Amino acid sequence: MHICLVNCYSLEIEFNRPVLHRDAFENMLDERDTETQARVECSVVFAKNGGDGYRALLYGDEAQEYEHYDNWNVIHIHGVVVKFDIDRQSSKYLCQKLLFFMTTVKILRCFALLFFAQLSLAQTPVFTQDDTLRGSITPQRAWWDLSFYRLNVKINPAEKSISGSNEIHYKVLFPGKVLQIDLQTPLRFERAEQDGHALAVTQQGQNAYFIELTKEQSKGSQHSLTVWYSGIPREARNAPWDGGFSWKDDGNGQPFVATSCQGLGASVWWPCKDHAYDEPDSQAISVTVPMGLTNVSNGRLRGVREHDDGTHTFDWFVTNPINNYGVNVNIAPYTHFADTFQGEKGLLSLDYYVLPKNLEKAKLQFQQAKLTLQAFEHWFGPYPFYEDGYKLVEVPYLGMEHQSSVTYGNRYVNGYLGQDLSGTGWGLKWDFIIIHESGHEWFANNITYRDIADMWVHESFANYSEGLYTEYHFGKEAGAAYIRGTRSSIENRRPIVGIYGVNSRGSGDMYPKGGNMLHTIRQIVDDDEKWRSILRGLNRDFYHQTVYGSQIEAYIIRNSGKKLEKVFDQYLRNTAIPILEYQITKGKLKYRWSNCVEGFDMPVKVSLSPGKFDFIYPTTKWKSIRCTLPNKDDFQVEENFYVKAMRI
Repeated sequence: MHICLVNCYSLEIEFNRPVLHRDAFENMLDERDTETQARVECSVVFAKNGGDGYRALLYGDEAQEYEHYDNWNVIHIHGVVVKFDIDRQSSKYLCQKLLFFMTTVKILRCFALLFFAQLSLAQTPVFTQDDTLRGSITPQRAWWDLSFYRLNVKINPAEKSISGSNEIHYKVLFPGKVLQIDLQTPLRFERAEQDGHALAVTQQGQNAYFIELTKEQSKGSQHSLTVWYSGIPREARNAPWDGGFSWKDDGNGQPFVATSCQGLGASVWWPCKDHAYDEPDSQAISVTVPMGLTNVSNGRLRGVREHDDGTHTFDWFVTNPINNYGVNVNIAPYTHFADTFQGEKGLLSLDYYVLPKNLEKAKLQFQQAKLTLQAFEHWFGPYPFYEDGYKLVEVPYLGMEHQSSVTYGNRYVNGYLGQDLSGTGWGLKWDFIIIHESGHEWFANNITYRDIADMWVHESFANYSEGLYTEYHFGKEAGAAYIRGTRSSIENRRPIVGIYGVNSRGSGDMYPKGGNMLHTIRQIVDDDEKWRSILRGLNRDFYHQTVYGSQIEAYIIRNSGKKLEKVFDQYLRNTAIPILEYQITKGKLKYRWSNCVEGFDMPVKVSLSPGKFDFIYPTTKWKSIRCTLPNKDDFQVEENFYVKAMRI
């Protein structure tokens, strides 16, 4: 028997074989007391999974046919979601325990733990000291504010090794003596100096180093220190999702090297204050590589210096604030071509670095960059980094949103490696990586999460940007169809928001579900110009800032004038899809929300009369309104709301 915590607002029970007849199960449910029945909703349906297996699928596409099934083993309760397998002997005892729990506790609370006979509860994630040191604003981070990095790194592709230093400039917010710098094993932290004096360094956990300062650190004063490091960095296992250094070959025997490190952390390849809440105001990046190879990093190239040892150094400079994981190194025998874009803030330089064999394909495919910038400046406001330019850089992995240095590995085809993630056909009209990763220049690089638990601020908006790009170039219905189409990949297994303070991101549903949440909110706002002004306002009012997700939520609520608190709770912190339960009798529609968070009150458009959608304002209590549909089967919920409907 197995039990697994899924989410916070419903209960699924999954048996590995038929154990109770429907009538017996329903009779047990009838034993509930009236108070519990009023507060806890249960639905029992029966569906065979084929063969010897039986699977519970709550409120699936077959919801309207539930009464036709002969066998079913599931109970739904507003509260915690639990899935498990159980043998025949234990099933009746378990059901009795469930009923006892319902009548005793009334409503199951978020993340409550159920301990019944023979049940083994899935473990809550266990976090270590390293997770806390990586994911929290420790006392050794809090007292100083980054202002500038001067990163110097020498890369030896033949040995897969690196060495270098980072000069770290900062301002003292309040006096402190110990400063935390992060560098991940197996790289070696060699030494640290301030004003030419060696500093004592103590390793904490695997990847954090506490540097003891001897110089007075008075409030408002500005200082710098330098750290040196070397070694063989972690090699990417599945870039960019499980990153590090990608050491590849260009097909002609030449190195093809790139970094990627979101989530894992920039300290996988260079020493830094590896937490998203603090960014340098600017950064210098100097990368030394063998002659014959080119390094491309962020910002603008200020010069190339040649050395007697057969290497040369590329000096890049980023004028704007930059997040740690956005800093990158890309090395290959690149060829370069350029263009310009006349945007809202003037002339923007466009630079492209690709393998020579792909030059002609790139010249054709990268024409989409201008179309992307045009669409996103319309929706989100001016490109946030005119001073640093815009680049597309070919890499040996799929791609990543490195600031002003967007990396590309989509094989010069439209779609996601040639596939349409929406299944509508619209996703094959454009190159997924160019559009999605460029969308991150606004949501990820301009507006950056302060904690990776709020990664939805990056990915939900980037996913939504795909639909907005489609709408801008192909029409509103095309964009909406694309967004709706991405619902097929939503899993609803874990909440979108992760756990704060331990470098823990939420569910991958932050992409399609987050995009559909934003699309749903647009329907609630019901004013396209206001919605566009909110998107542009976010990028104006949080320009070059790190934020918590709650700040984005509050901004949208305030500027839309809509009550969206429960909407955000439902889609970001819960895994259930809201269900509009309804009845139509004698010209009246009776309706309410179920399968939702407490107090859920999202307005939704439905068909109350032929050929027209009107808002209704459901809560979790029954309401009614006049309905003039000639046929009950004509009732619909407007499809751009990410909800389900169930006639009862």
